[in-house]
Amino acid sequence: MLKLIIGNKVYSSWSLRGWLAVRQSGLPFEEVVVSMYDDAWPERRMQPDIRPSGGKVPILWDGDHPVWDSLALIDYLNDISGGDKFWPADHPARAMARSIAAEMHSSFMALRRQHPMNTRHVYVPAPLDPEVEQDLARITQLWWDARDAFGADGAFLFGEFGAADIMFAPVITRLVTYSIPVPDDARTYMNAVLAHPFMQDWAKGAREEEWIIPRFERTEQGA
Repeated sequence: MLKLIIGNKVYSSWSLRGWLAVRQSGLPFEEVVVSMYDDAWPERRMQPDIRPSGGKVPILWDGDHPVWDSLALIDYLNDISGGDKFWPADHPARAMARSIAAEMHSSFMALRRQHPMNTRHVYVPAPLDPEVEQDLARITQLWWDARDAFGADGAFLFGEFGAADIMFAPVITRLVTYSIPVPDDARTYMNAVLAHPFMQDWAKGAREEEWIIPRFERTEQGA
């Protein structure tokens, strides 16, 4: 059986991507949650089951073979689960899906730095840094372009839920957490992702966690 090691569900955006990918594959797996950034984290991340990834999560074990990095997990799981659950079959759609997934993987640093994932709260709105506004404009434009060109047959970026939606899922939680305004079409897409059964299951697990990581918390808090 596959074994997926992830970090705190409240805070770990990359873990969310890896976990959604395994769920999307339909393959059975063992889930192991490890708390990050406590006093024991430097030692814990160097244990044999995490060390191959450089001490980062998520890391997927298929028997004795580790796979890490979210895009690598998606492609590996796609290969071993039939090749039809993650990327669109249509070649132009697949090209765009891979492109925007890769852009998500490597970009939008201002949004990531200033608005870390934290599913525990919804904060009151606050003015956005201009670099965050640029990230947000690019993200919502990508969503619009994908939906306009290839998403007419479903609620997600390319119709059916897939790899591109998985890569953007933690961004959606950030936009909710920090009450960041988005266009109506983006909000409709966000609501579809948040309502997906996999996201509902993740949210339930996050609500059950008790770990607090102060570096990812704010003092001014809304509902």
